[in-house]
Amino acid sequence: MKPASKWSDTFRYAAEGIVTALKSERNMKIHLLAAVAVLLAAAYFRLPGRDVALLLIVIGLVIAAELVNTALEAVVDLVSPDWHPLAKTAKDTAAGAVLVAAIIAVCVGCLLFYEPVMAYFRQ
Repeated sequence: MKPASKWSDTFRYAAEGIVTALKSERNMKIHLLAAVAVLLAAAYFRLPGRDVALLLIVIGLVIAAELVNTALEAVVDLVSPDWHPLAKTAKDTAAGAVLVAAIIAVCVGCLLFYEPVMAYFRQ
């Protein structure tokens, strides 16, 4: 990839990276589908704006972690095409970061949706 010649090129390259991850990474698709489902549920339960903002933050955290994980895996595969214990450590640690972000996002979601969901079932 050549250096960005225009400021707008940086956005195009970033979008290409996101699209590449969506096309090539199963977990990215899962995260995106979960994000859409959560945001639709937030609209259905009419969560307050503050809660939706918090959901957007944790969704962004998970998707950003997945993008970084994808990038790290590509770099590791480039520099270490054969199996190596340090390559495994790098990949496993990056995947662990995604898992931590996803667990935190689920916990936040449970806290934000608990009352509205319980009220729905009490009706």
